[in-house]
Amino acid sequence: MYKLQKQLESIHRKSYPAYKSLKGVYDFKNYTLSIDHVQGDPFASPSAVSVRIPHKLAGFPREYFDRYDKRIALQDYLLRLFAKKISSFSFKAKGSGKSGLISTSLCGQKILERTACEFTDKEIIVRLEIGFPANGRTINATELEKILFDFLPKCIESIFYYKKLNADNVLSVIHLAEDQTAVREQLNENNLICFIADGSILPRESGISDRPMKNAIPFKSPSSLLVELSLPRQRKIKGMGLKKGITLIVGGGYHGKSTLLNAIESGVYNHIIGDGREYVITDDTAVKLRAEDGRCIKNTDISLFINDLPNQKDTQHFSTENASGSTSQSANVIEAMESGSKLFLIDEDTSATNFMVRDELMQSIVTRDKEPITPFLERVTDLYRQSGISTILVAGSSGSYFYTADTVLQMDCYHTKEITDKVKEKCKKTTAPSLFAPNYKTPDFQRTLFAAKPNYRPNDRIKLKFHGKDSFQIDRQTVDLRYVEQLADAEQTACLAYLLKYALLHYSGSKKTVQEIVSALTKQIETKGLSSIFDSSYISLGLALPRPQEIYACFNRYREL
Repeated sequence: MYKLQKQLESIHRKSYPAYKSLKGVYDFKNYTLSIDHVQGDPFASPSAVSVRIPHKLAGFPREYFDRYDKRIALQDYLLRLFAKKISSFSFKAKGSGKSGLISTSLCGQKILERTACEFTDKEIIVRLEIGFPANGRTINATELEKILFDFLPKCIESIFYYKKLNADNVLSVIHLAEDQTAVREQLNENNLICFIADGSILPRESGISDRPMKNAIPFKSPSSLLVELSLPRQRKIKGMGLKKGITLIVGGGYHGKSTLLNAIESGVYNHIIGDGREYVITDDTAVKLRAEDGRCIKNTDISLFINDLPNQKDTQHFSTENASGSTSQSANVIEAMESGSKLFLIDEDTSATNFMVRDELMQSIVTRDKEPITPFLERVTDLYRQSGISTILVAGSSGSYFYTADTVLQMDCYHTKEITDKVKEKCKKTTAPSLFAPNYKTPDFQRTLFAAKPNYRPNDRIKLKFHGKDSFQIDRQTVDLRYVEQLADAEQTACLAYLLKYALLHYSGSKKTVQEIVSALTKQIETKGLSSIFDSSYISLGLALPRPQEIYACFNRYREL
């Protein structure tokens, strides 16, 4: 601590590069401060700083972070408090460019594992960025001293020491995490794919805000689908339980079909207190599927849906740099199967029509032997019966899926009704379309990972550039993730970039399958932490952990593989 003060005095008013001498670890009695990386000038990306607080001083009860779900929830809660606190001090230290900036990860409504706040066995690690102050390019050490010896200690000591926090608020975070885990564990036990608690608020504030809509209609389960689940501390919760199988969501436009589906797809993550979707819990392998014109496909067996192409192209090892809507959606289904998904989520509005269904008139004119596409309608039942994969589908124009559905929900002015029996009676009075296709066979997932540059070595330099949540650049190739709709945060996209980079350096050209590589990466993160995928001594930006399903999606959209 005193050493740092002396160094600051010695470099005051020197040229900006003299800040590099500050890199190191400093003892602040109750915590250690590490200056991990120093920016090159006041206009460059801010300096990377980390703080480590021993558990014996932080004082959080061990039972609050002795299990993964509770640990992630507690990390998330403290990080939110910290981000809010330091924002009140940002730019209070003056100077040029980014001088005085103090920031860390900004969390959304979902609870994610992030590198910005980590609980290890020994300590709490907090990571942040600070713009080291300067006048022009001349060091202003007195302003940095304000940040490091006044602003930052106030923030650390008010957030990361248990005795300074409201104990009831902390406990409520832990209890919610336990509740959410209990519901997830009971999904499979009760043959469910999704649970939505009565009273949940599903609509969002706007198209660009994930916060709950004010004065929205609370969700209420149809009585026929009402289930009661057990929560810790001898409590119960009631809501709609959707059974495994094929569920259809129908209704007029603007009545809430997509709102319900969006809540279900978001339910793969836990949500914070006050979000309205705290008890919207979905099978965490669920994948939202859609058409994705123009995406690349590499060596994927799409023969379950596309066969006998006029150009004789092999659809068991299919590759293209520019897929059509139906071809891309076929590949998305197969890749989701490869990722271990047990629930497909589909909205008719974002699907390729010729992939989803072919009506009787079209089949009578263009016969099966002249049509290479087997529609999803003819595979959806076998996907469930033979591969154990359920489907929730929003339909608005075609009634063909009524014949395959196990459950039919109608959205009426944001109220949910179950109309399965009514629909089945109607179906008896009409002729069913073709519902089954022959030759159902689960693809053989034995793809291995090869890069266009075949001889990557662990010490090779691979440049990364980030473009928010939708994409990133690795060397000169852009990986487009716009249509990977369950990515929740730009930090997850950043993490995917580092995971892809790590896979290229350590696994490209190996005999491991893509499934084995993703499994190895997730196991490494579980045992060594999210920061283990970095190839440098410091973490230069925040990362948030994506699901295995998004790791597969990222690998599959990298054109150089």
